[in-house]
Amino acid sequence: MSDVAYQDAPATAPSQSPLAHRRIPRWAPAGFAVAAVALGCGIGAGAGLASRLQWGLISLLLFIGLTYAITAGVEGRRQAKDRVATSLVWACFVVAVVPLYSLLQTTISKGVKVLDGNFLSHSMGGVITTQPGGGVYHAIIGTLEQVGLASLIAVPVGLLTAIYLVEYGRGKLAKVVTFFVDVMTGVPSIVAGLFILAFWIIILGFGYSGFAGALALAILMMPVVVRSTEEMLKLVPNELREASLALGVPKWRTILKVVLPTSIGGILTGVMLAVARIAGETAPVLLLVFGNQLINNNPFSGAQSSLPYYVYEQYTNGNDASFDRAWAAALVLIAFVMILNLVARGIARWKAPKTGR
Repeated sequence: MSDVAYQDAPATAPSQSPLAHRRIPRWAPAGFAVAAVALGCGIGAGAGLASRLQWGLISLLLFIGLTYAITAGVEGRRQAKDRVATSLVWACFVVAVVPLYSLLQTTISKGVKVLDGNFLSHSMGGVITTQPGGGVYHAIIGTLEQVGLASLIAVPVGLLTAIYLVEYGRGKLAKVVTFFVDVMTGVPSIVAGLFILAFWIIILGFGYSGFAGALALAILMMPVVVRSTEEMLKLVPNELREASLALGVPKWRTILKVVLPTSIGGILTGVMLAVARIAGETAPVLLLVFGNQLINNNPFSGAQSSLPYYVYEQYTNGNDASFDRAWAAALVLIAFVMILNLVARGIARWKAPKTGR
């Protein structure tokens, strides 16, 4: 009976499978994009629209419309909705990249005019602002010292705070600390500068210096370090802690020898990103460092300059030579932040947990 039933059963060809359906070619999205750009440019030019941004928006709407219409006709509405969602993701990516590309292209094209070895190795001492010449060396020294001091203050405090919140924090005190960390995350930089101005300079009587600016930068840096370190410590599996404690290892030693080494890559990445975040702050420097056209290697005495302050100072001079120096300093600052991010990524990849094959 089973043999007869098997022989009488109709054979279904692979092409007739209910799971098989038509699909558009893989190159179709690229073709849709090219067609949409061509149509968008044509419509924009025909309508007399002068802004290329308007042309781009028209092309984006046409691309989404073409994608949905053709995909719905070939693969069905369900697949068309999926492709439209994917197209929107790519469109948002392009919209986010365009301003970044424009920023880098403008800064590089205008900053390379005076960016050379002389610009990087000289200060503005004795240079007339309306004349070419001068350099950014004194501002680089100030930025490195101020950011370094801020890191020395904020990183240990932020790291220990994160360890407390993850490993020991229970009850009301932990909630209060978490609340104030969240509040500090949203504090504007000008408020941090005003606080140090009132406390360090007006009340305690210390003068303007790079260290005063570093104190304000440390306030801005601390919550970033706490939050990033806290998230990295939470990613450490509890099984590692329990295994260490089961062997009789004290908790402090477990944190020092097990938890921190496991998460050190993410912690260092968070620290580097926090450093990059404060490197471009201008408001605290304007209030506390006070600016200086000469080289001052002592951050604890006298006014200093920094890269953000140098850019602001040169731009406010209002002449072509100063504008060129401002763009060149902005390019140096972008390169500094970019190097920090590359270092952070390299450390994260180097310290990432290795999985055996």
